[in-house]
Amino acid sequence: MTDGVIEVSGLRKSYGDVEAVQGISFNVQRGEVFAMLGPNGAGKTTTAEILEGYRDRSAGAVSVLGHDPAKREKSLKERIGIVLQSTGIDPFLTVTETIEMYAGYYPSRRPTDEVIELVGLTEKRDTRVNKLSGGQQRRLDVAIALAGDPELLFLDEPTTGFDPGARRNAWEVVKNLIAIGKTVFLTTHFMDEAQYLADRVIVIANGLIVAEGPPSSLAGRDQMRTRIRFRVPDGAPEPEGNVRRLPDGSLEIDVDAAGATKTVHDLTGWALDRGIVLESLEVTQPSLEDVYLQLTGAEVGT
Repeated sequence: MTDGVIEVSGLRKSYGDVEAVQGISFNVQRGEVFAMLGPNGAGKTTTAEILEGYRDRSAGAVSVLGHDPAKREKSLKERIGIVLQSTGIDPFLTVTETIEMYAGYYPSRRPTDEVIELVGLTEKRDTRVNKLSGGQQRRLDVAIALAGDPELLFLDEPTTGFDPGARRNAWEVVKNLIAIGKTVFLTTHFMDEAQYLADRVIVIANGLIVAEGPPSSLAGRDQMRTRIRFRVPDGAPEPEGNVRRLPDGSLEIDVDAAGATKTVHDLTGWALDRGIVLESLEVTQPSLEDVYLQLTGAEVGT
């Protein structure tokens, strides 16, 4: 069995004269979280819908679990789970009843109690859907997608509208999915979400892939310049060299990644020799958000 769960080559999708997806290629390996990032209108939703079998492509080759999703074969649908941005669930069924109903549509299924525990709804198993919070309803969406024990899950903006605590809980659900051997295709606007969850990321803009790789090194992020920021007490001398004062009074040194360790060593040695306390010392590399903005020219969250 190949480890390639999704294989995409030269994928194109046009709407009249507008080419929304312009010949992209990528693959998703078994057991990984693969994230697609991009602003609205970039082509990521179109791409995801083609993979899910909801939309036909104009050109290119697509394989999902060895099937062409355009054929909409039952044998493929039985092996995938999809969590859309919004769903319509009977509000008067309980959590258990809802999962049982959807599980009945599949030839094989995961035990309901196990699914409920996996998504963290054990204490709400007998609660009606209309009594669940927004975050709990989103967990139920994931539980429904898991009811047929799929190999591959598509998660479309799974934490949009969540408060920080609910988002973290949802992330742990996704981690649980990987622990039981699932493969996850994730679309998201949240850079911290992709950073925390994804093994690999592609960034799509104007229908083209502009970067691909692990979040930690995307587009050479791990080799980008490092910023060292600190404060010195009033009246204390400032270190010599390439140091600039920021409007808030703090000092900053900008160095390449290879020289960051030596620069921090020299700076702290300089401070110790003079008995100076370096206040609010922080060493940072460009975040995934910084890289995303640089690649797409978009505002995060659009």
